[in-house]
Amino acid sequence: SGIDFDDKRITLDEFRGAKETGFLKDGTRLPFHQIPCLTVDGVSIAQTGAIGRFCGKLAGLYPEEDRISAALIDQFIDFVSDLTNLVYIPSNSPLTESEKIEARKKLSDGELKRKLDMLENNISESQNWLVGKEMTIADIAIWRGIGWLASDLVAGIPQPYFTKYPKITKIFKNVDNHPKISEWVK
Repeated sequence: SGIDFDDKRITLDEFRGAKETGFLKDGTRLPFHQIPCLTVDGVSIAQTGAIGRFCGKLAGLYPEEDRISAALIDQFIDFVSDLTNLVYIPSNSPLTESEKIEARKKLSDGELKRKLDMLENNISESQNWLVGKEMTIADIAIWRGIGWLASDLVAGIPQPYFTKYPKITKIFKNVDNHPKISEWVK
């Protein structure tokens, strides 16, 4: 939405130190010793969902007055968190890399498929966006989550997995082709 901000990136070494202390080298507080973290007027805000909602309100991508639309947006954001957690379980387990890949393949045919079927069934053919007539942070959350699952970063998820989900793919492409999103990606 054209809001100026500083996009501060840290090194892996600085992140390791911050995980222990809860502070970056410049004194920025990380409330839960993790990133992402948004600092506004000296106040640190943690958690992706909280940051997304805050920024969504500033950008007009999250309704401040329409409680039903806000709740519907929240349900999609929480759903993406469920998907992420589902895939992270084998990723963060003490399995070997080949065992993790095999676990993700089973997940793709099992619980992940079940969840994505649910998501697909909650989108109508005529929808261009998940909630309302304009893009919201729910669409961005789905775009980012599906983009992550469809990337090479998650070995074991068969590709092209998402062609089975035309309504999810439509939302993904609408976000991906949004002028401000594609500009940011570049």
